[in-house]
Amino acid sequence: MLTKDLLRVSRAGGGYAPQFAGREERPLAARVIGTYQGHVGETRARLEEALTRLEADADFKLVRGLAKLVEREATFETNAPLPPERTRASVFAAAESVGVVTDAERDAALERAAQSLATTTDAVAASLYADLEEHQVLTSLSVRWSPDELLAQYNLSLAQTALFDATELRIRSSDPKALISAVKRLRLMYEIRKTDAGREVVVTGPTGLFQTSRRYGTRFARLLRSVAKAPEWRIEATIDDRGTERLLTLTQDDVSVPGTEPVTDVTFDSGVEAEFAARFTALGLDWNLVREPEPLEAGASVMIPDFAFDWKHSPFRVYFEIMGFWTPEYVAKKLGQMDVVEDVELLVAVDSTLGVGEEIAARDHRAIPYTGSVRVKDVVDVLREYEQELIEESAEALAEELSPDGDVITLSALASDLGVSESVLDDKVFPDHERVGRTLVRPTVLSALRDEIHAGMSLSEAESVLSSHGIEDASAVLSKLGFRVEWEGLSGGTVREKETE
Repeated sequence: MLTKDLLRVSRAGGGYAPQFAGREERPLAARVIGTYQGHVGETRARLEEALTRLEADADFKLVRGLAKLVEREATFETNAPLPPERTRASVFAAAESVGVVTDAERDAALERAAQSLATTTDAVAASLYADLEEHQVLTSLSVRWSPDELLAQYNLSLAQTALFDATELRIRSSDPKALISAVKRLRLMYEIRKTDAGREVVVTGPTGLFQTSRRYGTRFARLLRSVAKAPEWRIEATIDDRGTERLLTLTQDDVSVPGTEPVTDVTFDSGVEAEFAARFTALGLDWNLVREPEPLEAGASVMIPDFAFDWKHSPFRVYFEIMGFWTPEYVAKKLGQMDVVEDVELLVAVDSTLGVGEEIAARDHRAIPYTGSVRVKDVVDVLREYEQELIEESAEALAEELSPDGDVITLSALASDLGVSESVLDDKVFPDHERVGRTLVRPTVLSALRDEIHAGMSLSEAESVLSSHGIEDASAVLSKLGFRVEWEGLSGGTVREKETE
């Protein structure tokens, strides 16, 4: 972005059109880059004089806008024989004793300061105000743009600055998935509307907030960089131009992104979602956490919750929305969407300051209040309720007696085959198998193992026999057969008969 004082727009016909730099400004862009390159090693004051000369033949705001972008790649440093602050302290102390009115008295003060600092008067004079901005020296410059790329970057920055006064953006893109992903990752307030021309993403602008937030505005400006990466796109923005509402329209013909990736690295809002996702995933529950699930139809608009929880053992999904930094108007829109979202399970974490938990509950959705961060336990407790219902339904759908085909099968594998949670099988009866630990084994297999495994056999040999029958839980099966393992340090163990009491 540029600073507001460098914004160039045309209000002809009641519109609001940024005055983009065209191909004809390429020589000027080259001169701005060259001016900075030619002043490496010189003071900022000399550089400013050169830029002022450029303004004689060009638009002041354009020159300064291009210069501002180039200056971001420049390094200015204080270049002085002595530390300026220490030097000033010594000179001012000397001036108090001498009394500086004439040039001779000034020279005397500098001489006395030089003596106290054990240096020369020239060094004192050169250091006295060397840290002031105009005296700082341009020490290095690393311009990453050619003149054409600088113009493209200028146009992008100009558009971002113009959009900072938007109350609302209406965006269409040939890559809607990337657009929605960027909006959500930048944590912007939005909705998706259905129009005759297709779906459009409507984003609340910085001036559309109840209280303007610089942080939100910065994230909002970064959105344009991602939008402009699509082959085709169109933005219509409502601009609050000092109290007058104007329309700004941008397309791929106006703005491009010169040689950089779209900025969508803001993945979560103030760490609330990031913290929740990390802590939830670490629990290893029977729920898969899905980021940005598919849209939900909500009347004439579309709603995309922040997350979804997918039950691992059957097609059951719970959507999860986090209501945080939202305006009253945006909350009202979301509540309106929740009114018409049907046949889905929706869990909503609500910032306590919004005070709409009861309204959400009245819409038959589950609400969890939070302050600062979402407590994972509160969410897990709700999921446990769903989980219990799913387990009970799965248990009711299965017969009380089950007869798997395999001679040996783990309860985990059987549960996966049946599409149920493993805990559903805890109360089932298996007439053709014996339950050994968490493995089902036919009696004929156990009988064969009693003939193949004997006391004195090494544990590795016994495990090899068990593995040949498809058994991995050696400890439980050996115990069932009446054996124990006598461990021999790190070298392994030997199979022994269990002692009888």
